[in-house]
Amino acid sequence: MTYTNQIKCLYNGMEKMNIQHIKDARDINRTRDSVLVLGYFDGLHKGHKALFDQARSIANRNQLDLTVLTFNESPRLALARFTPELLLNLTAPEKSYEKFAEYGVDDLYLVDFTSAFSKVSSEEFLRTYIKALRARTIVVGFDYKFGHDRKDAAHLSEIFDGDVIVVPEVQDNGEKISSSRIRQEILSGNVSEVNRLLGYEFSTQGIVVHGDARGRTIGFPTANLAVLDRVYLPGDGVYVTDIIVSGKRYRSMTSIGKNVTFGGQDLRLEANIFDFENDIYGETVEIIWLDKIRGMIKFAGADELVEQLKSDKKFAQNWGKNRKLF
Repeated sequence: MTYTNQIKCLYNGMEKMNIQHIKDARDINRTRDSVLVLGYFDGLHKGHKALFDQARSIANRNQLDLTVLTFNESPRLALARFTPELLLNLTAPEKSYEKFAEYGVDDLYLVDFTSAFSKVSSEEFLRTYIKALRARTIVVGFDYKFGHDRKDAAHLSEIFDGDVIVVPEVQDNGEKISSSRIRQEILSGNVSEVNRLLGYEFSTQGIVVHGDARGRTIGFPTANLAVLDRVYLPGDGVYVTDIIVSGKRYRSMTSIGKNVTFGGQDLRLEANIFDFENDIYGETVEIIWLDKIRGMIKFAGADELVEQLKSDKKFAQNWGKNRKLF
């Protein structure tokens, strides 16, 4: 059984994008022909956007719907030995849906990559999913593979009675823009580069919870966050961030890591929000990662830490002036 959600679309005045979670091809019930984009799009970065730009252009020219078939989770969950990192994404699902809509998608079909799905051959995939989606043109990336027999776009062109558009590799500074590249930049703490490669701001959602309240005693109160998203977090350090609280955006600086100066053992995510004094325990907020200030340092004591925090705050307050973000 399918269920459909609708979200506001930000692209060219379109009102809605349909999101359909399907179990298999029998759940697809289309009445209109489409331009179909295939692949797994973790992060929806600039390389992915190139596919959607081309697909949207074709759809507009031929008055077709732009549809996408992709997966709820990484296919590696069904193919590789499990590690917790396999559950992490570059972008939370809700934000991904927003980007799909912004990129002009009319209908987003989400299917679980299961053992049963992994056994579907390329020819069977064509007869079932592609036929049900009423594809007249298919758009894929240069490295697209499909079916348990791992066929490529050239084979798809041979067996599909329509156009297959293969979008070439998108490079930046001579290197492919890829999810794995962006993932490494996140773990290295290079969040400004992450934002540039994504083409939008990398963020984390969390709920504000009680911590040690030590920040208040040294003049730098923090909002302690319990992370809600299954997203990668930047490497340990102190960052220039913005934080969205109740729809309003504030400049902040955020530390992630163990509080080594005071003997901390647990990973903490703490945001010092500038020009903000309200208690917001229990509220869901969004951290926008902008740049790294420094790594985590073990200070001799509170006084030394305070002096460093003053310097960090000044850096964060001045960050972004006359700076092009993307």
